[in-house]
Amino acid sequence: MSKSLSKRPPKTASNPSAPKPSAPGAPVQQDPNEAPSIAKPLTRVVAILYDGMLILALLFLVGTMLTVIGTLLTMETGTESSQAQSLPTWYQNLVMTPAFVLTLVAFYGIFWRRGGQTLGMQTWRLKTVNNAGHLLTWGQSFKRILAACLMPLLFGVIGSLIGGSRTIMLTSAFLGLIFNYVFCLFNRRGLAVQDMLSNSITLKMPKVAHEGLWRGFKNRKKNQ
Repeated sequence: MSKSLSKRPPKTASNPSAPKPSAPGAPVQQDPNEAPSIAKPLTRVVAILYDGMLILALLFLVGTMLTVIGTLLTMETGTESSQAQSLPTWYQNLVMTPAFVLTLVAFYGIFWRRGGQTLGMQTWRLKTVNNAGHLLTWGQSFKRILAACLMPLLFGVIGSLIGGSRTIMLTSAFLGLIFNYVFCLFNRRGLAVQDMLSNSITLKMPKVAHEGLWRGFKNRKKNQ
């Protein structure tokens, strides 16, 4: 007597509309309804404050090194505090001031060219690109920095002419910096002064499109 073979139930086709699990390491699908948008002024100011702490540390380091070098090259060093002297004006204007400007340009230029974002910008998922959506060149970075310094410089000169004191001049320059971003509230597209003058823009990136600073550096290096 032959044994009866039990029939297995036929395999049912999987639902094509069901989401398939992504393979390990596969990129996360981006929500088509979520796209980069122009960064809000408050978010941009907070990112600048984050970067400001690092920039001040760099400027302090550069200033200390140049002060030591300038003291050794241009002045006689004494042994008492009463013998301390100030660095020559020409050294401060022709050496230290350009060095501070180059430090600022190098800080933003390196980050903007490599990944489009500084450390503070990465925290808030901000990214600076040109109007074509590409990372800035050295020339575009320098132009954007000059554009960002225009209003603080203008406000500082006006404050110096009105008050004359260093405190008023610095306060006026700070108000000029704030004006760059207050301008966003009155611009139809929400652009800052430096955005318009340098033909660049700072975007708020979606979480899925935010690749991170280190990965941006690596991808930029591979593409070169």
